[in-house]
Amino acid sequence: MAEDSAKAMNSEPNQAPANGEKASAPKLQWDDSAMSTSYANVVNVSMTREECGLFFGTNLTTGFGGAGEVTIRLTDRIIMTPHAAKRLSLLLEANLRGYEERYGKLDVKPQ
Repeated sequence: MAEDSAKAMNSEPNQAPANGEKASAPKLQWDDSAMSTSYANVVNVSMTREECGLFFGTNLTTGFGGAGEVTIRLTDRIIMTPHAAKRLSLLLEANLRGYEERYGKLDVKPQ
């Protein structure tokens, strides 16, 4: 039985080879068959210890001239772990840095 367990442990895909060779990274395949596309010009974030929630929507207000109320139609919510949110943050920073190098600095005021 112990021998079977050892064989099962060595057959794990992320297990380093026993002969000391470097394990190759798995090839990623992006399956977009169930993907949908949405437009958002508003995003909000909610964080707890265990998860990060990203809420995407569209500002439906045509102007701010005395409206007194702004309507945001929320359309999508993405829930992820804080670690995944950090990786997303790093990816966005790197891509925005490249964008600004090509097209110029984005002037965004904190809200």
